[in-house]
Amino acid sequence: MNKLWAPWRITYVSNARAKGCIFCRAFKEKKDKKNLVVLRSKHAFAILNTFPYNNGHVMVVSNRHVSSIEKLKDEETLDINKVLVIMISALKTVLRPAGFNVGINLGKVAGAGIDKHMHIHIVPRWLGDTNFMPVLSDTKIISQSLSELYGKLIEHAAKKK
Repeated sequence: MNKLWAPWRITYVSNARAKGCIFCRAFKEKKDKKNLVVLRSKHAFAILNTFPYNNGHVMVVSNRHVSSIEKLKDEETLDINKVLVIMISALKTVLRPAGFNVGINLGKVAGAGIDKHMHIHIVPRWLGDTNFMPVLSDTKIISQSLSELYGKLIEHAAKKK
């Protein structure tokens, strides 16, 4: 068995036991640095994924607890898309990726880890970001701390708003 020493993950593991929706909690608490909320708007917010697929993995989340995009009001859809554009622009400035995967997983069977609160994933990609580690040892390396990335993104996201 391979072991990866990651003591910084205890916060995530501890929070995972909390009851209720993590997105609703982050929205209501107004503790943006603690919850890694990068940007807030009238109908949406952007939050760093604490279990990222790649460095810079951000989620754009509706403020209102809805399970699917067709349940959004027109003004919510527009605002969510504006936050999406702002975050892609900020990620381009801060991380300079070669591209992005942007997607919505609707329902558990579609891969949604949180299927009751609609959110959009933004995953920055670089040429060669899939190296031998995931292939040989099923391990992904994230090269930047969430707190460092958070500090850089809030500065740039605020400028784009």
